[in-house]
Amino acid sequence: MEPRDGVPTNDGAADGMGGRRSTAVVRLRVEPPVWTYGALWLRRYRADDHATVLELHREGLAQVGLRPGDGVYYDHDFFRMEDIYLRNDGEFIVGELDGRIVAMGGLRRADLVPAGRDRALGGYVLGGPALDAVEMVRLRVHPDVQRRGYGSAVVRALEQRAAEFGYRVLRADTTELQQSALRLYRRFGWTEVRREQIGGIVNVYLEKPLV
Repeated sequence: MEPRDGVPTNDGAADGMGGRRSTAVVRLRVEPPVWTYGALWLRRYRADDHATVLELHREGLAQVGLRPGDGVYYDHDFFRMEDIYLRNDGEFIVGELDGRIVAMGGLRRADLVPAGRDRALGGYVLGGPALDAVEMVRLRVHPDVQRRGYGSAVVRALEQRAAEFGYRVLRADTTELQQSALRLYRRFGWTEVRREQIGGIVNVYLEKPLV
């Protein structure tokens, strides 16, 4: 199965509905990165993915009663993907199933965007010369295809990329409302480091060492 226009053709076997099947995340190409996980193809974000990715982000929030602008979540970074992710020692990948984007996730330098309440204001600064901590963000799987291991595949691919960049530690945050995300991070060995209440929502911060 060879890539066509940067995206591999998809003629692999489906994971099945219910999705406890154990399938390896396989790296097909180093740069730009491409992985496969059963019938799911993971590749780098492109500009023409913008509308679909933004919709998937908002749909994922709505599923647990959250929305951009609630004091915790925001979406201004989706309008600066090149600056915040792709040109600044970060990554953003999407997962395609039969040509449809159904999963996504990103890595961005932890020193680019402030933490807590300040993030919702759209803050953005240039990072320093050292690569220390990187945030795993925007982890989403479409409701139609959840529980097939696609979130785990995105996490594996992004952890691999973070190690390749040379980061020392991974960071992430989610909310108490997003129990599936919390379970996913904990399954991969992430440790909760603190909690913060923002606008009536409890934000949970997690970390995982890479070295």
